[in-house]
Amino acid sequence: MRRKFDVTTRQPESAADALCQASGLSRQRIKDAMNKGACWWTLKGKLVRLRRATKEVKAGTRLQLYYDENVLDRKPEPATLITDKTRYSVWYKPHGMLAQGSQWGDHCSLLRWAELELKRPCYLIHRLDADAAGLMLIAHDSKAAGALSQCFSGRTMTKQYLARVTGIICIQDQLIDMPVDGKVAISRATTLTTDEPSQTSLLQVAIETGRKHQIRKHLQSIGHPIVGDRLYGRPAKASLQLLALSLEFDCPLSRQRVKLELPEPLNRLSPV
Repeated sequence: MRRKFDVTTRQPESAADALCQASGLSRQRIKDAMNKGACWWTLKGKLVRLRRATKEVKAGTRLQLYYDENVLDRKPEPATLITDKTRYSVWYKPHGMLAQGSQWGDHCSLLRWAELELKRPCYLIHRLDADAAGLMLIAHDSKAAGALSQCFSGRTMTKQYLARVTGIICIQDQLIDMPVDGKVAISRATTLTTDEPSQTSLLQVAIETGRKHQIRKHLQSIGHPIVGDRLYGRPAKASLQLLALSLEFDCPLSRQRVKLELPEPLNRLSPV
């Protein structure tokens, strides 16, 4: 069960003590929740995560704890660092890992994983569905984050995905331009292989726009939802069979053309 605790301290004390008294939770549980990003406070006018249980806070400090045992007990699959380019790094995000955390915690997010692995500031540049896997970039300074984010928000970046869909379909560079949430959305899909026994097809999909769930909605719209898509298809034992495979763009930092691809064996979807 999800519980939120909102505490304003009456005296100088440690954050953990204040939250223990207000919630009735053990100090170990509080410490674990704080370490996993479920505690918030206002610092220099911004609401930010407070991770140090021993942090002494002043009287009148407002603390917020978002406590959900199911979330906090989850263990993330490891992300894989593909390459570190100093101002940004390239990662493989596994199925089930969030791009960034929520108010209930961030220990199962790629952003937090990168912070802990590289011991550097990390900024989210773009998103990838939690159920999907694949290539993601993380920036390490705010200027790099802003410059790279513009590449994703514009139409200057080539983004390639693999998607295993239900049914047999044979297409070549098929344009799918159904609007998503009332906005222009453009995808192009090509069949790579088909599999008669499982009645599935493997597609390569390139997108020119990056709307939320664009590929999932577009493939469902042509009658071939992605295998394992609980929202737009049918539940399956397999995870969502969608993989962000490669990115190609003119890098605003190096002023050079950059192509990033997942290496083997990360560049393929598991058979179903």
